[in-house]
Amino acid sequence: MFASELISNSIPPLKTSDSVQKALERMTEFKLYHLPIVNETQFLGLLAEEELIEVRDTEQAIGSLPLSILNPFVYEDAHIYDIIRLFHQLHLSVVPVLDYKKNYLGLISINNLLEYTADIYAVKEPGGIIVLEISNRNNSLSHMAQIVEADNAQILSSYVQSFPDSTKLEVTLKINKTELSGIIASFERYNYQVKAVFNSTISDNGTEDRYNSFMNYLNV
Repeated sequence: MFASELISNSIPPLKTSDSVQKALERMTEFKLYHLPIVNETQFLGLLAEEELIEVRDTEQAIGSLPLSILNPFVYEDAHIYDIIRLFHQLHLSVVPVLDYKKNYLGLISINNLLEYTADIYAVKEPGGIIVLEISNRNNSLSHMAQIVEADNAQILSSYVQSFPDSTKLEVTLKINKTELSGIIASFERYNYQVKAVFNSTISDNGTEDRYNSFMNYLNV
């Protein structure tokens, strides 16, 4: 996924002639705390809400004020991972997208990013989640996929998390079924440590068996 595919055309940029009041109202409307300033197609920078709320005369044009202007942006062919890193490092709510002539093409909002993230991690799809703890020398996603597929299931999404000063990795698998007992047993048979399971229909701690035994006792 590239930056050009995530651009939102529903959020108009600000102009230097716009008032502080208009800028604040637009940020409130779109639930953002940054907006780009663009004259014609020239990107001038990002304006932050925290600076605008300090201005007493909200009828002033933003171009006439000595405001601190941020200058982060990505080019249209930037990868999604670079965009996420920029959002995280600078705590942004929008990232402007430019072409290689520095013309403003549009922006990516944090809401666009969250929606895309939900899609790539199959958040909307039904299924169960298994979290494995493994050694960084045993990180074979193909082997994990084989274990899952042997139980007539598929991995919908996966991600790996590393930890500082540790040789352990945490692998999260989203699987397209909720009956995970067979898959869990297979992972454990191959010496994978199952750290957590979510959205599973596995009956826990024998509750159903105890209920059935109690009902049989009552029927005696």
